[in-house]
Amino acid sequence: MKNLLYFTLMSIFAVATFTSCSSDKSNAEEFDWVIDTFDDVKIIRYQVPGFAELPLQQKQLIYYLSEAALCGRDIMFDQNFKYNLAIRRTLEGVYNNHKGERESAEWLAFEKYLKKVWFANGIHHHYSGDKFIPEFSQDYFTKLVKGVPADKLPTELGSVEELLATLTPIIFDPTLYAVKINQKEGEDLLQTSAMNYYEGLTQAEAEAFYNGITDANDPTPISYGLNSKLVKENGKAVEKVYKVGGMYGPAIEQIVFWLEKAAGVADATQRPIIEKLIEYYRTGDLEAFDAFNILWVQDTESNIDFVNGFTENYGDPLGRKGAWEGIVNYRDEKATERTRIISANAQWFEDHSPIDPKFRKPEVKGISAKVINNAILAGDAYPATPIGINLPNADWIRRDYGSKSVTIQNITNAYAEAAKGNGSNEEFVLREEDRERMAQWGALADNLHTDLHECLGHGSGQLAPGVKGDELKQYSSTLEEARADLFSLYFMADPKMIELGIVPNEDVYKALYSSNILNGLMTQLSRIEPGKNIEEAHMRDRKLIAEWCYEHGKADNVIEYVKKDGKTYVVVNDFEALRGLFGELLREVQRIKSEGDFEAGKALVERYGVVVEPELHAEVLERYNALGIQPYGGFINPTYTPVTDKDGNITDVEVSYTQSYWEQMLDYSQNYSFLPTLN
Repeated sequence: MKNLLYFTLMSIFAVATFTSCSSDKSNAEEFDWVIDTFDDVKIIRYQVPGFAELPLQQKQLIYYLSEAALCGRDIMFDQNFKYNLAIRRTLEGVYNNHKGERESAEWLAFEKYLKKVWFANGIHHHYSGDKFIPEFSQDYFTKLVKGVPADKLPTELGSVEELLATLTPIIFDPTLYAVKINQKEGEDLLQTSAMNYYEGLTQAEAEAFYNGITDANDPTPISYGLNSKLVKENGKAVEKVYKVGGMYGPAIEQIVFWLEKAAGVADATQRPIIEKLIEYYRTGDLEAFDAFNILWVQDTESNIDFVNGFTENYGDPLGRKGAWEGIVNYRDEKATERTRIISANAQWFEDHSPIDPKFRKPEVKGISAKVINNAILAGDAYPATPIGINLPNADWIRRDYGSKSVTIQNITNAYAEAAKGNGSNEEFVLREEDRERMAQWGALADNLHTDLHECLGHGSGQLAPGVKGDELKQYSSTLEEARADLFSLYFMADPKMIELGIVPNEDVYKALYSSNILNGLMTQLSRIEPGKNIEEAHMRDRKLIAEWCYEHGKADNVIEYVKKDGKTYVVVNDFEALRGLFGELLREVQRIKSEGDFEAGKALVERYGVVVEPELHAEVLERYNALGIQPYGGFINPTYTPVTDKDGNITDVEVSYTQSYWEQMLDYSQNYSFLPTLN
């Protein structure tokens, strides 16, 4: 089962009517939202509105949980690629100790490369998975490395010459470890992927190992492989478990240290939840992890909440291994009212879903949703982060105990503020009525889309008897995101949304439909390099939906490509018919998931979600580049500083927004780096 980070490009277009979060500054217009840009990335600050007014106990809890989250940073680097820590530490050693000039084109290219490595948690693009190619020369890199003291470089790889011999081909050879995650059917997905979840095994060997320990008839199956690296030792597959005393032990010990601090200030509801998580980290026992998730999902009242652990499995082409992730958040009470209405009516939505009735849940359990403000981002959620989350991932826990869904308000707000006035609506949206709808209702539509996607979409439907949930393999992530997207898109246009008072009129869903189709067919191509196809699951999901609906609505001209003044535009001509198409596709995607129909899922994704049309792609890139917009955004965290009395007791926690991108990344590398260079 794959869940459930939901990324969106709609923030590029929804730029006009977002209510700004409050901050230490009285006017959001005075806040420096975008603080750095490089390559295809902009770095954004986010605010933590209302933090100063929280009770001391909640501030302390946020502080301790935030420290626990930051301690896992190195884990994510290592999971993404075996040599990421060696490369990052070498680059940082050069940056911190280089005594020469810092103005030349090659030095600036070196700085840019380091920024990209920080942003992606490694040498592969955070979204496409393609390896970064340096814009400085190999000779220049060698000169830089040899120009700093050897003790400022990672010594685990040997002498400076041995370090260079190992890292130089990895960094500069474009064919070596070329892609983080390969999903191409017919290829060995493990041996052709750079990710560091497996070592020395073929795909067939890894699949055989897990098939051999999985009981297809177990109604409460353990998430085998979630917290381990699978390696071959003495000819046998062996799991190296992530735990205290095991793999990643030094970092996990630090995480546990801060979790114990958090447990010490937690209330009677959250203390046993945190203690169960600590037990899981100490033992590596996945049954303890399930027990933690059951406790966690049933706590729907606490104001402070968190995600901490090996969670999302998008980074594993086999869909088993969990990327380390840390998020700390607190509830936005006012905005949560809309998600309470949605979750309270979960059974109605399930009963009226256009899927086959046998795949509907007869009783929807434990659906809880809220709007939150992030307090800290870490691991797989940093610097690029979700705007919505739905957890836990285990189907049986969701079935028996429900799920938690969140929409992250201060992140969507920061995206919207950072996108104001970027000119993309004027460039890509043909009709004035569509631009007006997006300007007026785009932000609301975007948030509601995330609410429905996370709160109900991922939690909807059920598997057929005997289906385990892992049958869709490398297509699982794309199809799961498509399923949740389609559920949301379909119900956004339902009159029930107006009846419940969630939306004021039909213009809200029309704004969403226009932007979603435009994004799926055109504007998200700005994120793809020339000559490449789409690899990332969320992008495949959006393209799949838009392309399928375009093709199946072609006879009735539901969606139309329009040429004007030499430019291509996409318009929706029949919104009601488009909703019908969303319902048809949702029915089929749910069937594929419920029945574990790998071949049908593969055909759907490969036909509609992958291949990029070169001519249209080139046009989008040219028009997008002319606007000077970075297609990706990521965030730096606020800084939390405890205030103590003479006895060392915390009397307050202060928040500030003063660190630059450089300062935060170097700070984190210095103060939250606990792992050996090679693990």
